[in-house]
Amino acid sequence: MQPKDLTESRQLPVTPDGTGRRLDVWLGTQAPDLSRARIQALIHENHILLNGKPAKPSQKLSAGQTITLTIPPPVEAELKPEAIPLDVLFEDSDLIVLNKPAGLVVHPAAGHASGTLVNALLAHCPDLAGIGGEKRPGIVHRLDRDTTGVMVVAKNETAMRSLVNQFRHRQVTKEYLALVWGHLSPPSGRAETLIGRNPTDRKKMSAKPDIGRPAITIYETQAKFAATSLVRIRIETGRTHQIRVHMAYLGHSVVGDQQYGRPRRDVLPGPVPDRQMLHAARLSFIHPATGKALTFEAPLPEDMSKLVNALR
Repeated sequence: MQPKDLTESRQLPVTPDGTGRRLDVWLGTQAPDLSRARIQALIHENHILLNGKPAKPSQKLSAGQTITLTIPPPVEAELKPEAIPLDVLFEDSDLIVLNKPAGLVVHPAAGHASGTLVNALLAHCPDLAGIGGEKRPGIVHRLDRDTTGVMVVAKNETAMRSLVNQFRHRQVTKEYLALVWGHLSPPSGRAETLIGRNPTDRKKMSAKPDIGRPAITIYETQAKFAATSLVRIRIETGRTHQIRVHMAYLGHSVVGDQQYGRPRRDVLPGPVPDRQMLHAARLSFIHPATGKALTFEAPLPEDMSKLVNALR
């Protein structure tokens, strides 16, 4: 028996509304199941032809032209499924929402070739659709290794595109709880800076870079203790280490943050935690298929909950 050919081919005539528009932009309106990055990759790989010839993503279109779109079958990612337990809050055919524990790296990187959330998802969802040209989970956003809480993962290209757009256009509400050193003054406020690479330590980010991307963090003190505060934080952007960088910038680093904090002599009911006390408590977004507004919450992890209760 011959193996099934999973290659998909589409013929798309350019209509008058496409005249003068970029190939990749207009094609995005005709193939909403594909992200713009995916379309550009297909163009560069000559899987998208204009009147039978290779084209550039920026090429301008004219009515009457024909676009041939070929989608090759997903290639197997060089990742192995691993039976790592997941705390699933919600799951359907389009997405999975989970409560990430501390210590779990989201995706393989230098020093973390296995034992990641991606490896766990490949075992949990063996029938994942091809996303971005590979059979791999659709990581839409990330949490630092030692940050806990709610994450959403796309299970197909359409869901991936919708969720990425929601994050990009700030249509997703992301709320965190953080235990920080000291008492913020005023107790609620807003941090708005650029965030970019620290010029003297490339492993760290900085709120005072010469070149960076805008970052907005809104905070509100929930409770004050002797040397610390419990703060609810909403981020309007999603920069690397954003909350940890902004809290340190304000002079109130997250308790246990070994990277952006500094050694403290303040007395806690027990040793200072060896990880940052930062938790993604609440996530709200629109379901990519149903259009329904969804909100998910995750309780404080045990170590953070015990510390907060002891401080009370």
